[in-house]
Amino acid sequence: MSDGTDTDHARALHDEALVWDSHAGFEPEPDADLGQLERWRASGVNFLSINVSYDRRPWQSAYRALSAYRTWLFAHGDDYALISTIDELSAAKADGKLACAFDIEGMTALDGDAGMVEVFYRLGVRQMLIAYNLNNAAGGGCHDDDSGLTAFGREVIAEMNRVGMVLDLSHTGARTTLDAMAASSAPVIFSHSNARKLCDHERNITDEQIVACAATGGMVGVTGIGLFLGPGGATVDNLMLHIDHMCDLIGPAQVGISLDYSFNTEGFDLDLGEAFWPARQYADKSNIGFMAPESYPQITEALLARGHSDGEVRGILGGNFLRIAGSLWSSL
Repeated sequence: MSDGTDTDHARALHDEALVWDSHAGFEPEPDADLGQLERWRASGVNFLSINVSYDRRPWQSAYRALSAYRTWLFAHGDDYALISTIDELSAAKADGKLACAFDIEGMTALDGDAGMVEVFYRLGVRQMLIAYNLNNAAGGGCHDDDSGLTAFGREVIAEMNRVGMVLDLSHTGARTTLDAMAASSAPVIFSHSNARKLCDHERNITDEQIVACAATGGMVGVTGIGLFLGPGGATVDNLMLHIDHMCDLIGPAQVGISLDYSFNTEGFDLDLGEAFWPARQYADKSNIGFMAPESYPQITEALLARGHSDGEVRGILGGNFLRIAGSLWSSL
């Protein structure tokens, strides 16, 4: 157990650091309770990427969620900021606001048009997956017979590189991720993926994928979903095991955290479609397990207790994601 001095140091470091959560939300709805964002702000998180669509939804749903979420954030500007640039993030942190941008899980939302990448970027989307669990027109999903990156997928990646949108490979099939890394001229990320070597689930990623991602200049965000952490579920100790594995493979400068916490965890289950969440991987769809945003201060303390330097902790908490965004985001 940490003594008071260690705890005080962890609290001070947590308050000083830039804390970046690279993905949150599930089943995005225009009437989602965004008041829950206060939980991230109160936990010392400075930036949150909010999901606005995923491949299971029709492509039009992204626009309805974007409209509603943008309106809500602008109406609550005393505490939240929809940001477009890193400078705006710094200003939001200084003002005690939670900075937000959006992400899309899968390229189905483009409706076959790579030109929509810029439209989404201008609306605040800063990262996008290739596929959510199943194959789509761009490439393969992690729970499917992965067909690899398609010509359309390559076209979209080129457009993402052009506008500065971050290419996210979570939920995507292994072959497609490796194809995408070769196709991208910019660093790529796995925003919320854990180590398959520690938990053999198809949603997790192999050491080969982890090392290849780092070789692009990119990074991996470890996620707090219990099902992907392994036996023992959604605990800080289990999260640390995956962080340690990533750090040993690619170094702490290319590791981050993305809890993937859902706004609607009460009564949460995945009984929404067998194809996207196959029984062979999700035998009990009601027991996926979440680490809440209130875990972030304990994560900071645990990182220090495991021997990470202050600089390494700042990087893992958010500095590493900030570096990637700073190198890619453009001001169109």
